[in-house]
Amino acid sequence: MTEPTEPSTSSSLARDPTTVVHPRREPFEHGLLPIPRLIFSDPTQTLISLKQKLLELSSNQRVDSAAISESLQIPIEHARLVLDTLASILHSDSEPLVAAKLEEIDSVGVDVHDLVLFLYIQSYKRLLPRTHKDSAAVADVWPSTSAFDGYLSALSPLQLVRSNSRRFMPSQADEEAHQLSYLQKHLANIVSLLAEPVEGEGEESLVLTMDRFEHLGFLIQFGDKGSEGNSFSQCSPFFANSDPDMPAVPVPAAQVHDWLLQNIVSALEYISERTSSKENGPASASDQDVAMTDASTVSVKVSTGTRGASFIEGISKSSYAKHASDIKGSSVKVLNCHESAIYILAPLRYATVYGCSDATIVLGAVGKAVRVEHCERVHVIVAAKRICIANCRECVFFLGVNQQPLIVGDNHKLQVAPYNTFYAQLEEHMNEVRIVPSVNRWNEPLALGMVDPHDSLSHPAGVSDVQTESATQVDPEQFTNFVIPSWLGGESTGFKKDNPFTLPDAYMASQHKNHKNLEEIRKLLREASLEESRKRELSSALHVYFKDWLYASGNIRQLYCLQGD
Repeated sequence: MTEPTEPSTSSSLARDPTTVVHPRREPFEHGLLPIPRLIFSDPTQTLISLKQKLLELSSNQRVDSAAISESLQIPIEHARLVLDTLASILHSDSEPLVAAKLEEIDSVGVDVHDLVLFLYIQSYKRLLPRTHKDSAAVADVWPSTSAFDGYLSALSPLQLVRSNSRRFMPSQADEEAHQLSYLQKHLANIVSLLAEPVEGEGEESLVLTMDRFEHLGFLIQFGDKGSEGNSFSQCSPFFANSDPDMPAVPVPAAQVHDWLLQNIVSALEYISERTSSKENGPASASDQDVAMTDASTVSVKVSTGTRGASFIEGISKSSYAKHASDIKGSSVKVLNCHESAIYILAPLRYATVYGCSDATIVLGAVGKAVRVEHCERVHVIVAAKRICIANCRECVFFLGVNQQPLIVGDNHKLQVAPYNTFYAQLEEHMNEVRIVPSVNRWNEPLALGMVDPHDSLSHPAGVSDVQTESATQVDPEQFTNFVIPSWLGGESTGFKKDNPFTLPDAYMASQHKNHKNLEEIRKLLREASLEESRKRELSSALHVYFKDWLYASGNIRQLYCLQGD
């Protein structure tokens, strides 16, 4: 958000860009896991005793997957998923779990207090942030239901996106206000989970040390830079300018709660005032955190958020490309794009693809997490640390991923395949965001959660809860390389050495076979002595088959590049 200069009616802090409070979106957007044993009806009481149990299992306040599995009574692979997820959403780059290599994640473990906050927010539900008078619009709005609630929409992803108007979808401001409201409601419980009693004074006198206070940065940040700026404690009046060699005096938990609450209330008032003013006046292209404009073939929303996110919205029947020099910030959101080829050839921390259809989307290198949601007939090509796919249909994912692809919600006819493209800076970008090319778990999708039996569109009445549908593997015979146009930085120097991820034998053999067949056909055509009329017939037949293949494979989208941006 762009902060105005006039003072707040309730707190001047909400008008200072360096101290305005925001929820950290990453835990809410990339950190929710639909595992029932992680969701507690009474999180405060349950987590206080669980925290003590976890601390007893640790000598340094850090726990590994075995301790998480034992304490939460979940399978060891789910406990490892918890660690992997936390590694991708923690707020400090200096945190050992964030800095750990893939093979070190389990041995490094997670700080118990970060784990407890992570478990607390698993009960967060992404519900409709504000009411509408039109009941039909409410039924169609996202996110009226959530994969994590266990109640999934009966509309298809495309119907959901295209029903009524884009204006009924929550804006970034709506999302932020909803997350702030959640934090406002649960702040007392969250602070109490981090607090400790003063020795000899009992539970009534709870305090927060600077170290415990720092853990609040997992859910809350001050200013736009977040972990890229000062530490969380340095933004507070309690610990600012503290001598790192001299332990700061603990602060009463009630005082911390009241101060944070004042900031949250001020931020909510500011969002409400700004949204109201924009609804009563023309929208500005720079207001990326207020409701975005309706998308059409002539109205494309491409904007950069001050909080490190670039938005690409409304691309239709065309191509669109962004390179590292074009991306401002560390994350990208591709929203509501249709029948297009989109290339984001840059190193990123986070990426979201939402509400797209009949599109090919190439994401360069994503070092933290990718989320693809409510998409139909989309091809996503990405090199990433991890990916989550939710509520998608007939999509194909060409993946170079270091962790298991996570599949949640109501999905149908998904396919996964090995990574299949290359561009000049790809390996440089992968190195920058620490993606390991020797590890690709594309073929190990993990389906989590249950599909709602009341979704009559997907399942007949009377069907009991069904496990979320997983993904099948693309037949090696149908696997092809995706060629990024040379003027976008793509190179066509051969299929064997460009791809940074090693192709499985079956896919490599298919590539060799296709390459050999192509050379043989070229040779036959060069050597064939045909009359002009026969040449024209052959050429016409080849064009027909080629056109059919372009549409059937989805590669027709690449031809949009010929139209220009």
